[in-house]
Amino acid sequence: MPINLPKELPVIEKLREENIFVMDSERAHTQDIRPLEVLIVNLMPEKEKTEHQLLRLLGNTPLQTNVTFLRMASYQPKNVSNSHLDQFYKVFDDIKDRRFDGMILTGAPVEQMPFEEVAYWPEIVTLLFWAKTHVTSTLSICWGAQAVLYQEFGIDKEALPEKCSGVFSHQLVAPHLALVRGFNDTFLAPHSRHTTVSYEAILKQPELELVALSEDAGVFLIQSKDQRHIMATGHLEYDATTLRDEYERDVAKGLKCQVPDNYFPNDDPSQTPQNTWRSHTHLLFSNWLNYYVYQQTPFDWS
Repeated sequence: MPINLPKELPVIEKLREENIFVMDSERAHTQDIRPLEVLIVNLMPEKEKTEHQLLRLLGNTPLQTNVTFLRMASYQPKNVSNSHLDQFYKVFDDIKDRRFDGMILTGAPVEQMPFEEVAYWPEIVTLLFWAKTHVTSTLSICWGAQAVLYQEFGIDKEALPEKCSGVFSHQLVAPHLALVRGFNDTFLAPHSRHTTVSYEAILKQPELELVALSEDAGVFLIQSKDQRHIMATGHLEYDATTLRDEYERDVAKGLKCQVPDNYFPNDDPSQTPQNTWRSHTHLLFSNWLNYYVYQQTPFDWS
């Protein structure tokens, strides 16, 4: 079934070209079913790229989904037009009286800062507190996952000696969970971060369950035992070329950076990388949306 989007959203045509089932809001209004309401808190700098990545995944499930985009009112993004934000994004005051079946909290390029020094951290704290009573389940990615672990479970991030960038092998620790239904015992996933979270701290927190980890990249998937929080420290949603784009951006800035691990064929940045994690990305998002959102959320929020 389709993902329901505003008719004018630019990324719709790209999604249709990829054979993603997209339904514009005019057509969706004629259907007499209860769609899921999903809030995407998009903190990434290139918002339209992240929209494309996430909507592709939500649109490949058998569930009709209404999407609302949220931005931080206290921060003005530099890589997206004001007209795009004004037309397609809400701020917290616009949605605080609504309820959502699911919420996605993206990564953000602020991970080397203490949480309290991030300009919009008070908004994140307010949002997470509000979500306790207004959202059935939240999927958090990279910095978003670290923010949830810190605010909700008291686990701080830790600096890495060098950036973790590349595609790494992961091992399932809890293959019985619905979140990873259909996963291989070992699978690949990309990471791009300067910080990590402690394996020992996750195991000591009784409210959390470790789902998957990597010998090289560390803790990857965690879920709260009440299923209200799913946290992914990497970026399964990334396109095949996203790590390449980040690497070339950093090189152009003159930053000291290593070639992403296990990513370019023959570790040669002149060669075109391939997406080796796509199938597990779709499984993660469809499992979350089905088992942790659709199967758990009330039909009538009132």
